[in-house]
Amino acid sequence: MPLSPQQDILEIAQDTSVLRFAPQAGGRLMSWIVDGESVIHWPEHADWSQPARIRGGNPLLFPFLGRHRVDGKIGFWRDAQGTVRELPMHGFARDLPFEAHADVHGAGLRLVLTDSAATRTGYPFGFRFEAAYSLADAHTLDVTFTTTNTGDTRLPYYAGHHFYFTLPHTQRGETVLTLPPTQRCFQQSDGSISTPEPGDARYTLDEARILDRFHCLTGTPDQPVQLTAPGLNRLITIDLQRPGSVPWYAVTTWTEAPESDFYCIEPWLGLPDAIHNGQGLRWLEPGQTEVASLRIGVSKLR
Repeated sequence: MPLSPQQDILEIAQDTSVLRFAPQAGGRLMSWIVDGESVIHWPEHADWSQPARIRGGNPLLFPFLGRHRVDGKIGFWRDAQGTVRELPMHGFARDLPFEAHADVHGAGLRLVLTDSAATRTGYPFGFRFEAAYSLADAHTLDVTFTTTNTGDTRLPYYAGHHFYFTLPHTQRGETVLTLPPTQRCFQQSDGSISTPEPGDARYTLDEARILDRFHCLTGTPDQPVQLTAPGLNRLITIDLQRPGSVPWYAVTTWTEAPESDFYCIEPWLGLPDAIHNGQGLRWLEPGQTEVASLRIGVSKLR
């Protein structure tokens, strides 16, 4: 199914599970269908002229996520030497083509982005950023970020996911989000992060207090994030405690409008503007590699 003469959709399938990707459009996971039902939302009429604005799939947020700003101007950051550079909100990865490498067993796909003249203008570092998707079985998806510093200077980054989970908007009030211990905060109008307050273990998705909120993990997440959707007869689990993974910093909850038939549950390695506020900012030394992994499971409630 062509997107354009230069773009194709790739499918990875196992039993009753189908993943669809658009490697040339930000390495985007477009959708995940399990047992014939949508788990990851994709809009029926997507505007491919601006892939980053499509509300669906899993946009890859790298090298920075969220809004960063300098002197009130969004989309800029200042390095330790005082140089100000322009970098789009959520980084540039979701706007760039990725190389796609299929798993030899057919149940996974690796999507790779490396630095180029286009990336070095706003982010002057050598890197290799890989997002790997693998179906452990028809109801279980492993997702891994692998970030490597291929340059000769320290590299700052804080990457994240932006999963659009399918959910009819009329079902938000009965759909429950369960979280491990967290502190809840948000980005204020001046770009600063609000003072954290104790997070709850349980929310329903119609609650205004979780719209565009960061649920910062306060310890090892020994229990998964869970989304219980009775209207879909569905339980989604997101295991953030995977072997060999660096710690996830926060889980962000967001949706666009009252009538949006999706809700975003987004594991992040840092908070917006971490390049300036330090909250989740990660540094890679030359030659160093870090891995950030999670596992999503889908099951029936009854």
